[in-house]
Amino acid sequence: MSHSADYTPPKIWTWDKENGGRFASINRPIAGATHEKELPVGVHPLQLYSLATPNGQKVTIMLEELLALGHQGAEYDAWLIRIGEGEQFGSGFVAVNPNSKIPALMDRSGPTPVRVFESGAILLYLAEKFGAFLPVDVSARAECLSWLFWQMGSAPYLGGGFGHFYAYAPSKMEYPINRFAMEVKRQLDVLDRRLAESAYLAGDQYTIADIAVWPWYGGLAKGFLYEAAEFLQVQDYKNLQRWTETIWQRPAVQRGRMVNRVSGDPASQLHERHDAADFDSKTQDKLAARG
Repeated sequence: MSHSADYTPPKIWTWDKENGGRFASINRPIAGATHEKELPVGVHPLQLYSLATPNGQKVTIMLEELLALGHQGAEYDAWLIRIGEGEQFGSGFVAVNPNSKIPALMDRSGPTPVRVFESGAILLYLAEKFGAFLPVDVSARAECLSWLFWQMGSAPYLGGGFGHFYAYAPSKMEYPINRFAMEVKRQLDVLDRRLAESAYLAGDQYTIADIAVWPWYGGLAKGFLYEAAEFLQVQDYKNLQRWTETIWQRPAVQRGRMVNRVSGDPASQLHERHDAADFDSKTQDKLAARG
């Protein structure tokens, strides 16, 4: 393995706006709003502000699954936040999520609006609110939450680590790609070994653990992320592949993956979602196009 000796860290780091990469124009080392912009509010109690990244997909999949179960209170408006254009730094969005990351949710069903940010927190909030996709049994609940938090801690190595250096960095660097590829392969093995023991991550029941993990690791297994399926040999993880396909067959998963999507096949995109009718007549064509 080659090693670069071209860079020596300075004694004090300073922000270099020209550091390159896909998101260089919006990345900065400070928080807070960069401009004034209020968020739109639709007719439903649940207002989602998001983009169909894997983290955004978790919440739209969860909401579509809740609606499929008959929870009409889970009807929602999904507003598009274009993170590449810095919309997450508008004053309205920062008021909902001071961390300026999608997704962010406002629940206006009660007398006082409730903000929820961080995708795992939103999944847990919705599961408890509607009493769904979260086991009641103490042991099963603990297993579910363990895998939910496993995802929250592990996926940054897949996304901000491997994904960044493999797909988005201004130049390919052997050390970080190899380092993070090794960690992602280890994580895939963790999942594959668990799924050799049970149908779903928490056991025999489909839960928010699966909803959290699938957009990242199921997406990787399906070839949706970073065009890296061959590089990482994801086809070798047979139990993960079985789980991935089982969940992909759920109509709510396919619908949820469309919401706030602005890339890929136009048939897979539903930029905003304000009613189930937004899928309407073209839904089956869109699903078929993605199958």
